[in-house]
Amino acid sequence: MERKALGKGISALIPEREVGRKDEIIYVQSDRIKPNPFQPREDFDDQHIQELAQSIKEKGIIQPLLVRRKGDNFELIAGERRLRASKLLNLNELPILVKDVQDQDSLQLALIENIQRQELNAIEEAHAYRYLIEKFQVTQEKISVVLGKSKVSVSNILRLLKLPQEIQDEIKKGRISFAHGRALLELPDSALQRSLAQAIISKGLSVRELENLIKSRRSKGAKQRMRPSSSEPYIKVLEDQLQHALATKARITKNKKRGYITIEFYSDEDLNRIVNSIKR
Repeated sequence: MERKALGKGISALIPEREVGRKDEIIYVQSDRIKPNPFQPREDFDDQHIQELAQSIKEKGIIQPLLVRRKGDNFELIAGERRLRASKLLNLNELPILVKDVQDQDSLQLALIENIQRQELNAIEEAHAYRYLIEKFQVTQEKISVVLGKSKVSVSNILRLLKLPQEIQDEIKKGRISFAHGRALLELPDSALQRSLAQAIISKGLSVRELENLIKSRRSKGAKQRMRPSSSEPYIKVLEDQLQHALATKARITKNKKRGYITIEFYSDEDLNRIVNSIKR
């Protein structure tokens, strides 16, 4: 199946003279193709690799691997999944397309090829954008032009990297969607972000349900801010420590010599997690 081009393509980032004008497919021994040290894809699903291997066994490799020369061998630029699937089949020869590029261009080609083929999850894509921006001074605007995306879309994907690492990991696993992550970014409290992330997983909250829950908690928070705060500053310090330790909202209400602690939870799973944390 022919791949639909997005935006202005790779040439918008890398001049044609650097990529190479002549595209000639050749066949080489598979052991001469070395992995790409700049591979932007962080996770490879073994099941998907096996499915691809079965497809290659039946139909062959439809699209050649993109490589560059490294001494007497070749270094992969794009096509990691095809290379892994081919190794499962013990294929001796593989079709390649050789490009004369430097390290920086090799990384950019790998990033853009993966993004255009939609083979990266949202977090991998965000890392790819950030690497292009920080390492090679590529602007968000240029990335948006290359990929045919709006600048707002590129910015929203980059913002996912502001979420706590454990939430980023759940997005990579596919248990939390990009839209869920974007909604969680509306919360300034990382502890509440974590708690709602657990609710998304345990209760299967839709994006709309999550947004309504966030809206209701904002209203509740606004009312709480209107209440007079404790006259004892150390109570606020203890609240912050408790919230950090339990990764959820906690409030200490104290009179002269007694009071009570309120700890919020958002699902049965969240309750068990908090109880286990207290036991430890």
